[in-house]
Amino acid sequence: MAAKVKVETEIGLKRRARKMHRLLAEAYPYAVAELDFENPFELLVATVLSAQTTDVRVNSITPRLFARYPDALAMSQAERGALEELIRPTGFFRAKTESLLGLSAALVERHGGQVPARLEDLVKLAGVGRKTANVVLGNAFGVPGITVDTHFGRLANRFGWTGETDPVKVEHAVGELFEKRDWTMLSHRVVFHGRRVCHARKPACGACVLATLCPSSGMGEEIPAKAQKLLKYELAPGREELLQKMLDGATRRELRAEGYGLDA
Repeated sequence: MAAKVKVETEIGLKRRARKMHRLLAEAYPYAVAELDFENPFELLVATVLSAQTTDVRVNSITPRLFARYPDALAMSQAERGALEELIRPTGFFRAKTESLLGLSAALVERHGGQVPARLEDLVKLAGVGRKTANVVLGNAFGVPGITVDTHFGRLANRFGWTGETDPVKVEHAVGELFEKRDWTMLSHRVVFHGRRVCHARKPACGACVLATLCPSSGMGEEIPAKAQKLLKYELAPGREELLQKMLDGATRRELRAEGYGLDA
């Protein structure tokens, strides 16, 4: 006799998704944008640079970058070779240089050198798609948005929140499950979880706070002791002091100044 497949109702999915989000909020009360920035322009540039590399690497080069080019006007006038050398460590530096020169020139010409606070304006800038636009809107302007990067898309599928794979469709499908005011923090928490626990190749299911609610639970390491060894960043074994400092509210810049490495 074939086993009955449990069909989840729309309201059931919404309730489960929101409960998962509450658990992620408890697990990561310190979740924030992991790119360092002081203003919308810095966040926009840093987010463009973060494509195909890590936030840690971007954060390592942006202090020198912004000291030399602090605003859109300065960057629009940058000598291409000098800009390329500054951002070379982030990879794809020629294409990224093209984007930075193009978007900074457009900011000067169309927006008085300021970063616009509308998605329709942001996505017209060189190198800026919906993901980058939502990062900037949510974290620099307080406009709620869902940021679908590779981690968010992977987990949205694993969690059974959506079967969509196109980032825009994932954004809209997941957005239907949550209050709009929660979208930005939802994005941070899901990405945090994807980087630390729910890895692409071998998720640490045995150390996951969502295990009882996740339809994909069991696809990774289920033995708690072994799963703990798979955790990364501040959750990794031996980094309890770092975790406590983050829980106590220390900023990423403060932690680096104290000598804490924030990579995996």
